[in-house]
Amino acid sequence: MSKHILMVVTTADKMKNEHSTGLWLSEFGEAYLEFEENGYSITVASPLGGKAPVDERSLQGEVPQAITDTAKYLEDTLKLDDINSIDHFDAIFLPGGHGTMFDLPDNKKLQEIIRDMFEANKTVAAVCHGPAGLVGVKLSDGSPLVSGKKVTAFTDEEERATTLDQYMPFLLETRLRELGSKFTGAENWSSHIQVDGNLITGQNPQSTISVAQEVTKQLG
Repeated sequence: MSKHILMVVTTADKMKNEHSTGLWLSEFGEAYLEFEENGYSITVASPLGGKAPVDERSLQGEVPQAITDTAKYLEDTLKLDDINSIDHFDAIFLPGGHGTMFDLPDNKKLQEIIRDMFEANKTVAAVCHGPAGLVGVKLSDGSPLVSGKKVTAFTDEEERATTLDQYMPFLLETRLRELGSKFTGAENWSSHIQVDGNLITGQNPQSTISVAQEVTKQLG
């Protein structure tokens, strides 16, 4: 039986002041290709279902064709509410993009899925702004999932460097620290991941492949 990965992407296409946003394509594409190469089954889901928006900024520069081609898997995503059981999933992976800051933190269904998968000792992974999906998750005992855990995510310093901090509902590093996590950040735009048991987080787009490889390592 091949392993089954649930990839959850944003469907938010606007930040504050109506600035356009969405999913950061390389964070989805690099992970998707890594999982595909390992023969995993992959389900792509999102808060609203249907087509997931891609942040135009993530298409600038030289984007490998293989990454661009993965956009086809974002055309018709499964709605999170239509997932009835986590039983057949072995891991969940949350790629980033600024859109995640708007529709993942308060999504009750996502919180439920992540809690259940984490407590079932299934792999929970997120990269860059993907950990925004972790901030609202509470374990069955009521404690925040990230409390006391070694985590990383897009840092406040990186956010300020993009000048998009003013359009965010909160700063991700700050929020994760407030929740009691053991947050660590590395130099801006350098690959950096944290592994705490079955919780895997990566700092930025440059960390995606490392996070995906750690997922495959945990799944054996």
